[in-house]
Amino acid sequence: MHSLHNKSVDNLFNTILNLSSLDECYDFFEDLCTVKEIFDMASRFDAAIMLDNGKSYQQIVNAVGISTATISRVNRALSYGSGGYKNAISKLSDKESKNDN
Repeated sequence: MHSLHNKSVDNLFNTILNLSSLDECYDFFEDLCTVKEIFDMASRFDAAIMLDNGKSYQQIVNAVGISTATISRVNRALSYGSGGYKNAISKLSDKESKNDN
């Protein structure tokens, strides 16, 4: 079991899983997080996607504007983490493929 597992985190994640639209996500996350926190999470996910697509650190710095230290942490999680980034990237890619058809 992950050290994060507890009732409060379960409530948070179950709530996120039950949101049914982008608008609901925007509303919830705008209430839950600061704008900077949302942009930081989005930037890390952008970096994970770009790393997964073989982009260099410098390309990511130029495109996303985050530090190489942050990119390194994302890369470590992408390579050696629990698989969350890989799973999310795969699901996003699958959804984008379906939308393209």
